[in-house]
Amino acid sequence: MSKQVIKTDLAPAPIGPYSQAIVANGFLFASGQIAIIPQTGELETAGIQAETHQVMKNIEAVLTQANLTFEHIVKTTIFLSDMSLFPQVNEVYGSYFKDNSQAPARETVAVKGLPRGVQIEVSVTAVINL
Repeated sequence: MSKQVIKTDLAPAPIGPYSQAIVANGFLFASGQIAIIPQTGELETAGIQAETHQVMKNIEAVLTQANLTFEHIVKTTIFLSDMSLFPQVNEVYGSYFKDNSQAPARETVAVKGLPRGVQIEVSVTAVINL
């Protein structure tokens, strides 16, 4: 099995020893994205909805680099700092999928802490061929 590293300057550079995404065996496995604005390296801090939009834009940049779209996503994991954020996150997250009847499988969990004190992190798995 071979693997291909996906890297784009339109998404935040990794803040540790990992790749933005790896393509292997017909799938793209994207590392968790937080609300870092790639152009500045600063965090989006205007609230959970703005933070979620930035996370989704970062995911979109990684997908685009691999010639994929949100339609290719088959699984997401959402990590939240507090489950009370879920309704607002769910609204923004859902807006990135054209047909919610074809939305990916997903789990959402609350965790004690996230990198750089953010409120949300999202990782995705996408299939290369629909």
